[in-house]
Amino acid sequence: MLKVLAALAVIALIALLLAGCVERMFFYPDSTAYTHPQRFGLQHEDVYITTADGVRLHGWWLPAKGPPRGTVLHLHGNAANVSNHLPLVAWLPPAGFNVLMLDYRGFGRSQGRPTLAGVVDDAAAALAYLRTRPDVDAQRLVVLGQSLGGATALRLLARDTDGVRLAVIEAAFASYRGIARDAALQSVVLAPFLPVGLPMLPKAADDPVTALAGIRVPLLIVHGTADEVIPFAHGERLAAAAPGAE
Repeated sequence: MLKVLAALAVIALIALLLAGCVERMFFYPDSTAYTHPQRFGLQHEDVYITTADGVRLHGWWLPAKGPPRGTVLHLHGNAANVSNHLPLVAWLPPAGFNVLMLDYRGFGRSQGRPTLAGVVDDAAAALAYLRTRPDVDAQRLVVLGQSLGGATALRLLARDTDGVRLAVIEAAFASYRGIARDAALQSVVLAPFLPVGLPMLPKAADDPVTALAGIRVPLLIVHGTADEVIPFAHGERLAAAAPGAE
């Protein structure tokens, strides 16, 4: 009996370790300064936002050049930090849009450790912060999410769309277990442990594709057929599940 209990304890420990490894596949943060807004001729402000659970986040505020047409909350992908993703949005301030670039917990100069639920809370805190700025029209907000940020944006918008006029979702995945399965099957080391690790990830009820049912703002879903990281099928699934899709 003791041997059986010991074996079960070992299996449980392995499951927990594998679950942690699977979740960590979603995050590759660092604090390297890859570039700076000045290199793009942009003004910027370092901003700090405290989440509901007390985590202090760092972000860059990039004011629009000229009268702002709106304000964009940028939720970046799973690697590096805001400085690495700056080239993807540097065109927006010259086009007349304020931009808030957010580093999730554990990324760049933000405190904490990233989790799949935690980054959604981070996005919610950033959206709430924008509504407090006197230089922001709180009724002309845009959420731009790319890759992991796109999945996070969908979960955010399922619970808060106040003032959001448009959401742009680029190269996002439809489900956590689905994209983890796609990635793990390419590894001869991780593939055998999928049955143990995947159940530890968020359930279907928390998937980005499920969140779509509760979103009532205009959506632009963008995905490239040559994407080697997030298979195009994930974009197709999201587009098919979007409200009003035909």
